Amino acid sequence: MFIFEAKRIIVVIFGALLNALSLNFFLEGANVYASGFTGAAQLISSVFNDFLGIGVSTGILLALLNIPVAILGWFKVGRGFTVYSIISVLFTTIFLELTPMLVISEDIILNAVFGGVIAGTGVGLTLKVGASTGGMDIVAMVLSRMKDKPIGTYFLMLNAVIIAMAGVLYQPENALYTLLTLYVTTRVIDALHTRHEKVTAMIITHKADELQAEIHKTMVRGITILPAKGAYTKTDKHMMYLVVTRYELYDLERIINEVDPNAFTNIVQTTGIFGFFRRD
Repeated sequence: MFIFEAKRIIVVIFGALLNALSLNFFLEGANVYASGFTGAAQLISSVFNDFLGIGVSTGILLALLNIPVAILGWFKVGRGFTVYSIISVLFTTIFLELTPMLVISEDIILNAVFGGVIAGTGVGLTLKVGASTGGMDIVAMVLSRMKDKPIGTYFLMLNAVIIAMAGVLYQPENALYTLLTLYVTTRVIDALHTRHEKVTAMIITHKADELQAEIHKTMVRGITILPAKGAYTKTDKHMMYLVVTRYELYDLERIINEVDPNAFTNIVQTTGIFGFFRRD
């Protein structure tokens, strides 16, 4: 258990470093903005620096924006999830302050693409180990508890505001390059992990009872167990069918590897569900 938690914390810190590098090496100097709260912090920092003559770092603003969200997550989502989010935001802020601001390329397209790739890698790796980067992830979890609906609309709304402000305050091209960065970031996240709020896991195993017991020790999820038979081996097995949130995927993978490493698992996108789905 300690090894898994240590691995999770290390990956979260590494993801924070990648987020900081994408900002300081690529996006900040080109006035191209990231997604979510990070992009909002960038935009506010740019406004203070360029229009008010006040130097406020993106890292400090990112931490300030996440304070009320972290408090909300602590009471509405859960302490464990919020702690990892706080670690991610804290180390992102630290790395933003420690790493220098460099201009690696004058080509704004290269900055937008590579900044998006690095940022998407940081977020995707963080999500892959069952943690989050704070900000909109916590907001999404709270909203999913209140309304069992897709949260993509809320991400889209915040990012739309960032894109529009980038076009109004700076050159219209900045909005287009920001859109490019958001697209690249999303594609990289999808390649490393899923942005879908819920997924369906179908597990083919010889140890259905043991897996069911271990899964229910960690998460409260309904499981349907169906008889199955291997077409080639003709051996009797079971298929376990359950719907989990994307934040529970890491724990589910850990349990399967511990109980039945030979199990075959298929994870598919769940676009919607009807009926009871526990949200707390």
